[in-house]
Amino acid sequence: MNISERTTQIKNRFLQFKDWEDRYKELIQLGKSLAPYPEDKRDEKFKVKGCQSQVWLYPEFKEGRVYFHGDSDALLVKGIVGLLTSVYSDATPDEILSTKPEFLKEVGITEHLSMNRSNGLAAMMKQIQMYAVVFKSMSAQKV
Repeated sequence: MNISERTTQIKNRFLQFKDWEDRYKELIQLGKSLAPYPEDKRDEKFKVKGCQSQVWLYPEFKEGRVYFHGDSDALLVKGIVGLLTSVYSDATPDEILSTKPEFLKEVGITEHLSMNRSNGLAAMMKQIQMYAVVFKSMSAQKV
């Protein structure tokens, strides 16, 4: 499944709910379903700066694709981490860089976040994009 199909899947998953409260519950459920985060990666260098909650985002780069692992100590934020990692994992750096997080607005998540949570979301997106830039640069140097 490509990144575009994953964003469509996320939109379908969340737009089936008519009100924010049900989407909120679904977001928390998504966070609870995240694979366990590797304890050895719960390190300062994988911590996302700019989040009110503690958020870790660990990338792997295999065969030209980026895979993200994430976690947070806050349920809602963990759901946002799950949402972002489910969309942006298993994608090339170019796909990540060309896929703006419009799907978050389309499903109504961004309009219901507090200023602090919105800032945290922006910090997570920036971190995902920075990893993509680094991996793109690394793969260009190998050629």
